[in-house]
Amino acid sequence: MNMNRNKLIQEINQLLRVEGFQTSHVYEQSCFDMIARRKLLLLLMKVLVNIDSVNETHVEEIKKISDVFLASPVLVGMKTRSYPLEEDVVYERHGIPAVSVETFKNMINGEYPEVLADRGGYFVNINGNLLKEFRDEYSLSLKDLADIAHVSRETIYNYENGKVKANIETAMALEEILNTKITFDIDVFEPYQSPEEIPTNKNNDLAKLGFGVVSTNKTPFDALAKVNDTKSAENPLIANMDKNRNIKTLKKMAVPLKDLSLITSSDSFFVIKNEKFKESIDGIPVIKSWELKEADDTTDFIKMIKERKDT
Repeated sequence: MNMNRNKLIQEINQLLRVEGFQTSHVYEQSCFDMIARRKLLLLLMKVLVNIDSVNETHVEEIKKISDVFLASPVLVGMKTRSYPLEEDVVYERHGIPAVSVETFKNMINGEYPEVLADRGGYFVNINGNLLKEFRDEYSLSLKDLADIAHVSRETIYNYENGKVKANIETAMALEEILNTKITFDIDVFEPYQSPEEIPTNKNNDLAKLGFGVVSTNKTPFDALAKVNDTKSAENPLIANMDKNRNIKTLKKMAVPLKDLSLITSSDSFFVIKNEKFKESIDGIPVIKSWELKEADDTTDFIKMIKERKDT
């Protein structure tokens, strides 16, 4: 990391702490830089000087993790390849929102942007119900309002039915005509939900117990295991699977596991073949491979983990 990015990460970390967030360590070799929580809001952060430099593969990993944890993924940066990021504008890179440092500060304080930068310019989301309500109040037909705003009847119809975004000039014209605000704020902190089912690893012992196992690559852990039962209140588990790692490596890996478990309120564990290891490594439960195979179900396995915490 160059000094500019280091400084930017420190600035964001400090901002989050001042505003009452718990923040994780910074993970330089991970797809995300840090995780932060304030009450129910869980942020998965990637901080970059140039948002166009983000790795698409890393973004896909961020999306998977955000979906499992019901977290909000956010890119924070200073510029694109061509120009500085504007304040109170939301950009998008590979399907997740990207904002400037100043915009991020505003959002932390409850001030959300309205403008979305997209191909072809800047756009806003129109509150279609409110637009129709005020159009009716002023006794204007679709065509009447369209003529006054210098757009087509179809355009007004599409705004009212939420089919298209509006350019800023048209939105401002409509607000002036109707004398009311009709645009939506953009909730950048909305938890990410994948439009498609996230692939799970079905060929392992955790999956056989009933967990949905989401494997990861560029993270401080190997996988996330979520209980498939929709009635379960259990948070996802953070897993490091057996890869014949030595005790020194496992102790190093225990540090981010404890850190991330604290921020996400999720239990973490090691799966290890070696019988010589104790039931926990620096407070992280150790499950032997044969114990995993003999567990009855997800409830039995989770009980085993809870019993071994901090032993």
